[in-house]
Amino acid sequence: MKDVVCVGETMALVTPDPPVSLALGGPARLDAAGAESTVACYLAQLGLDAAWVSRLGDDPLGELVRGTVAGFGVDVSPVTVDPDRPTGVFFKDPDGEKTRVFYVRAGSAASAMSPAMNVPEARITHLSGITAALSASCAALVEHLLTTRRCGFDVNYRPRLWPVGRAAPVLRGLAARAAVVFVGLDEALTLWDTRTPDEVRALLPEPEILVVKDGAVGATSFHPGGVTFAPAPRVDVVEAVGAGDAFAAGYLAGLLRDLGEPDRLCLGHRTAGAALRTTGDVATLREEHA
Repeated sequence: MKDVVCVGETMALVTPDPPVSLALGGPARLDAAGAESTVACYLAQLGLDAAWVSRLGDDPLGELVRGTVAGFGVDVSPVTVDPDRPTGVFFKDPDGEKTRVFYVRAGSAASAMSPAMNVPEARITHLSGITAALSASCAALVEHLLTTRRCGFDVNYRPRLWPVGRAAPVLRGLAARAAVVFVGLDEALTLWDTRTPDEVRALLPEPEILVVKDGAVGATSFHPGGVTFAPAPRVDVVEAVGAGDAFAAGYLAGLLRDLGEPDRLCLGHRTAGAALRTTGDVATLREEHA
């Protein structure tokens, strides 16, 4: 049995290099990026037996994604190759201090994920709210796994995928059925108008463990033993992309190693710190993280 199986879409990522607007043309870097596979990549680096489940197109971009994730030590054998649908792509568009993101994912191979997929057994099956927004069949897959497995669930609200009025009740219902839930305080405010970790817990009393992240302030976990807060260490941020997924991986690694609650949160912070110090979706962890 795997330690963790992560289920969700990963796409090819196009980033201008050097970082100028896409409208100007020029060279670009081609990578792979996706929330759930990022969690799997960090878990594998932390020494856990991690697998990633998804669907990819029968195309070079699918090969890129598969090879990138496998390169971090993740088992990608459960990934299905779809002969009819393409691998999704998204583009970063740097614009001064801000970076916009554009997605080309409608009709992607991953949008055809469904409860019929073969998902290996694991101590924890990790999901996110992104998958639930991709299609009706993807939402059914998330529902099925939450019903039949012990799951981790990262709320991961993406406004570009669905409006808050539709997403809020769905994500609340999905999170209520997971064993371990991760949510940012900022997205909880957007979704449910909850302004403190205690208010989030009052809204979500069902999960065995609820971790509320508050950026550079720290993270609060509600667990069977009580409530634990761990301040976030100071980090010189290079790019914030993937930090939340890195935190989830660190926390889950600590949970599966039976670490105490403060140590789980600290491992989450350390793993997130590595992500914050680098560009790209997945940082290479140093030995002290493992």
